[in-house]
Amino acid sequence: SPPSGLERPQVVAHAQQALPFTLFDCKWVPRSARLLCLGSAARGTGLAHLYELRGGRLALLSEIEKPKPLKCGTFGATSLQQRYLATGDFGGNLNIWNLEAPEIPVYSVKGHKEIINSIDGVGGLGIGEGAPEIVTGSRDGTVKVWDPRQKDTPVANMEPVQGESKRDCWTVAFGNAYNQEERVVCAGYDNGDIKLFDLKTMSLRWETNIKNGVCSLEFDRKDVNMNKLVATSLEGKFHVFDMRTQHPTKGFASVSEKAQKSTIWQVRHLPQNRDVFMTSGGAGSVHLWKYEYPAQRSKKDSEGAEMGVAGSVSLLQNVTLSTQPISSLDWSPDKKGLCVCGAFDQTVRVLIVTKLNKV
Repeated sequence: SPPSGLERPQVVAHAQQALPFTLFDCKWVPRSARLLCLGSAARGTGLAHLYELRGGRLALLSEIEKPKPLKCGTFGATSLQQRYLATGDFGGNLNIWNLEAPEIPVYSVKGHKEIINSIDGVGGLGIGEGAPEIVTGSRDGTVKVWDPRQKDTPVANMEPVQGESKRDCWTVAFGNAYNQEERVVCAGYDNGDIKLFDLKTMSLRWETNIKNGVCSLEFDRKDVNMNKLVATSLEGKFHVFDMRTQHPTKGFASVSEKAQKSTIWQVRHLPQNRDVFMTSGGAGSVHLWKYEYPAQRSKKDSEGAEMGVAGSVSLLQNVTLSTQPISSLDWSPDKKGLCVCGAFDQTVRVLIVTKLNKV
């Protein structure tokens, strides 16, 4: 049963800051009270603003300008000592920056022919086994995996096969990085396709279609044996796939939830509790959800093959913050319940979600 009114988590808008540019992504800097906003200036250049949370306000520490608008960023492939930021831009460039000396990237490659829509990193920050890697998904239809220690060429390139039409890739995510050998990339496309690439065998492991553009994908944790995957869509629905059991023909069991009437732009799992996640939407709202596992996560079909059993999703809380879509979302990896979100009203907001230990 959902927690009672008094016990329910509350979403409190703690600090907010208007930005002089269009905001595409916001990220907490690991092990700090700092956050980074990435986007596009009116004159068509890229901007990054670094802020520090000081009580209830955000203090601007530095402003970095780059030739191309910055679409997405990740710290996932860096060490906690370096905390380098990897970004994807409108020109198809993958760059890695030392924020202490951001004039020249420490790594740079023209990764794609068109805009990089989405980026993810793994193997850094002490999260996930194996090499530090970055995955980029682009409008050019390709998904590429990069090892920053290898210059110029991707270690994997997932592109449409000959004769297959190229689809705009909107979202990418790493998962299954629980030992040195295993790792997957999941990619979501504008036509509703979801593809799971196994980087160990360099093959397409599973694909499905959710009938609607896939805006955001995230595994509940990157560094465990695949457990759950959430996919959000253009028309207000999200799907939770149980990734523990893959049936030979039916694939993975899933439950879907119609959260709202408008696009669900983002999903982010609470780093300290993988069964709690937040979605952000086109109506300027955020929704906090909890996944409940079924009594048994798998059962045998009539042929004796294992198939997964999906659980259920309950709404813990929701709040409307803006009249504009909230397009980016990031939980603090260090402070439970601290969250940052960015909206098309050119405002970044720091949220505090209370009572998360009660759910």
